[in-house]
Amino acid sequence: MTYDQKAAKLIEKAQFEEKQVRLPDGAVLNYGEGPDNGAPLVLLHGQQVSWEDYAKVLGELSQRYHIYAVDYYGHGGSSKDPTKYSAVPIGQDLIYFIDSVIQKPVLISGHSSGGLIAAWIAANKPESVSGLLIEDAPFFSTEKGRAETTFAWLGFKDMADFLSSGQKNFTRYSLEHSYMAELFGGQKPFDKIVKDPALNYMKKHPQRIPRIWYYPPELKINEIYDLTANLQDGTGEYDLRFGLAFYDFSWFDSFDQEDTLQKIQCPSILLHTARPASMKGYYDDNGILLSAMDDKDAKRVNKLLSRNTFIDNIKSGHDIHAEKPEIFIKAVDQLAAMTAD
Repeated sequence: MTYDQKAAKLIEKAQFEEKQVRLPDGAVLNYGEGPDNGAPLVLLHGQQVSWEDYAKVLGELSQRYHIYAVDYYGHGGSSKDPTKYSAVPIGQDLIYFIDSVIQKPVLISGHSSGGLIAAWIAANKPESVSGLLIEDAPFFSTEKGRAETTFAWLGFKDMADFLSSGQKNFTRYSLEHSYMAELFGGQKPFDKIVKDPALNYMKKHPQRIPRIWYYPPELKINEIYDLTANLQDGTGEYDLRFGLAFYDFSWFDSFDQEDTLQKIQCPSILLHTARPASMKGYYDDNGILLSAMDDKDAKRVNKLLSRNTFIDNIKSGHDIHAEKPEIFIKAVDQLAAMTAD
């Protein structure tokens, strides 16, 4: 019943301190910094979470790295400015952070959309990045004409529709419109397992993210609710307008994914998850991509990276560092060894 409190305890035990830096234009980057026990390691989380999402790996990694886990804009304690909600401005300001705060070349790891940003930084400021770890980032599946048939983009569509609907509670809206019902075998089982318990909870606890005590963490039901927390209805710090930038593709202004990957010269590692365990491939019966990348996308990324190690078919959900922390930690250490050669 208290498993969701473990992250805070792990972060405290790892002796991380939350800090902020103000950039020359007034923008704020929030980050967690660990003890100085080695080479600097920058961690960029995925979308709809914050730097604390790395809680399970911080204790181990901070014993031999100096970790800076950064909230990029629209997330956590960093600025909520839609003019910053695209890859290039975020990348430019993170380069400023590396050069001004860390002041050394870094190992950089990015999960999901954080992996897109990390790759852009490695491509455009090579002298500041000694090694790159890409954790299941959505390369090519996010491009216009392709993204519209992905589970992620359908979630961004829900955010856009909610913002224009005039409704006030995104958790309720999301549960009533999410494509996720298809993953539970249809609307009826989804309502019984996910939606109805949440709506009943919110009747008693309005404006709070549902927490159903009888669902153990391995079922990830409470995680579904957590990902609906947002700035707009006061339940969290994630700005739904960040998701809107993925929905209308403005996040990718001046960001060519293939060109970015081709420009990266430092050693790199690509982590790619296996297809969902219950499925024969990465797509459902409706042709919707349920993962960040399919096998062709991942192989294309691997081919474009000049000094890459490809770790494929990882038996994990999208959040490898949380679900399979031992694999993520091993990959960071492997990358560090590659950069030392």
